[in-house]
Amino acid sequence: MDTLENYRQIIQKVLSEYAQLPYAYGQLERQLIIDKNANHYLLLTLGWENKQRVHGCLVHIDIINDKIWIQRDGTEYGIANELVNAGIPKAQIVLGFQPADVRKYTEFAVI
Repeated sequence: MDTLENYRQIIQKVLSEYAQLPYAYGQLERQLIIDKNANHYLLLTLGWENKQRVHGCLVHIDIINDKIWIQRDGTEYGIANELVNAGIPKAQIVLGFQPADVRKYTEFAVI
C-alpha cells in the first residue's frame, strides 16, 4: 500500500473512532465528512445543548503535498498524538493551527 493511501486509512480510522464517542449531555452528535479525492477530513459536532444550537468543527485535517495538515484540533488528547500512535511519523504532520513561526518549537513538521 502506498503512503498516501495508508495515511488516508489511518486518518479515517482515528476520526471514525472519535465519531462514535457519545456525548454525556445535550442532544449532540458527531458527523464525519470525508472527501478522499481532495484529501479533506472533517469531524463536526452538531445538535442542541439546552436551547442553543451547536454546529462546529471539532477536527479538520487535510493532506497537502504528502504531509498531514491538522487545521483544527478541538480534542482533549490531541489528534496529532492519535495519528502518531497509529503509525504516522511526526515529521509528516504539520500543526496548521499553529502560526508558522511557532511550529519550529513543536516536535512536528515545520513548513
